[in-house]
Amino acid sequence: MTATDRELLVRIEDSIAHVTLNRPQARNALTFGMYEELAKLSAIAGTADDADHIKAIVIAGAGDKAFAAGTDIGQFTAFDSTEDGLRYEAKVEAVISQIESCYVPVIAALHGAVTGGGLVIAAAAHVRIASAAAVAGMPIARTLGNCLAVSNLRRLTALFGESRVAHMILTAELLDAEALLTSGFVHEVLPDQDDLMARANQLAERMKQMAPLTIQASLEGLRRLRQAAPLPDDSDLIEKSYVSADFAEGVRAFLEKRKPQWQGR
Repeated sequence: MTATDRELLVRIEDSIAHVTLNRPQARNALTFGMYEELAKLSAIAGTADDADHIKAIVIAGAGDKAFAAGTDIGQFTAFDSTEDGLRYEAKVEAVISQIESCYVPVIAALHGAVTGGGLVIAAAAHVRIASAAAVAGMPIARTLGNCLAVSNLRRLTALFGESRVAHMILTAELLDAEALLTSGFVHEVLPDQDDLMARANQLAERMKQMAPLTIQASLEGLRRLRQAAPLPDDSDLIEKSYVSADFAEGVRAFLEKRKPQWQGR
């Protein structure tokens, strides 16, 4: 496998880690391996074990269609028990929490579709900027028939507000770049993908010159504020969704490139 064949590319240059979600043929849908590589990088960056002395991370998607269009649906084909859904959500939560807990700033450069797991990764980043072509949402009520863990509902609600998150999920409509800016989810919208990446790199260069302890304390303080209230148990919601006939139908329909036939069971 060559470097360009890898599903997740990491190039470290001048203390900045440039991460590319590299499955453009699948709109950069994430495999479990990609999630795990993101977690590993986030766990080591800025620590005493970081031989590359990373001071900022920029995450982007390969190609011009998507930042990331969620988790690769093929990862779900073997699900057949309540434990499968619980393990999946726990696995993703560990990754997302690791990104949030990263000692260095994580910048998400959003272009094209930012949906499902891609939206959650963007929400975990510390800074989000977008191109004018970015669209984001959580269309699971139209595509898969599963549910979001409460931890991810909290992340999205903190950034979008409860009303907008409810509308996003219940209608499966995507927000365009202007709406993402108005909501505060992104901090800036750039005209095109080239300008987006130039600005992301400019921000990373600026951030790497800042006081590292101030950066670390601020990021950790913000994370603690978000998690100050304990989360309610959501295992019953996850179990109900992931073992449902509708979820199995959603996976089959996606892979067969047809519209799912929901039955409510």
